[in-house]
Amino acid sequence: MAFKQGVTANRLTDGAVVYLVSAGHWSELLSDVTAADSKECAERLMGIAETDAATKVVGPYLIDLDPTSDEPEAVSLRERLRAAGPSVRLDLGYQAERD
Repeated sequence: MAFKQGVTANRLTDGAVVYLVSAGHWSELLSDVTAADSKECAERLMGIAETDAATKVVGPYLIDLDPTSDEPEAVSLRERLRAAGPSVRLDLGYQAERD
């Protein structure tokens, strides 16, 4: 079975959902996430994320990504909802700015 994970967290300044791109760099777009293809690589990404914890982000953790997709795509419904933004009013929040 193929393996693919990325790191997500919430930005300290505004609480936005962010994804680890590289050391010290976070993006609001799931499509920018750095995908780990092994457990060892995922552990290295978490190490990078933990150095940013309490200065840039809070609560970093690994998420499963669809290993069959060319673009990073979250597997769980929870993570797909976090990536899409609040689901109550689509005309509010950062998801409205994307349209």
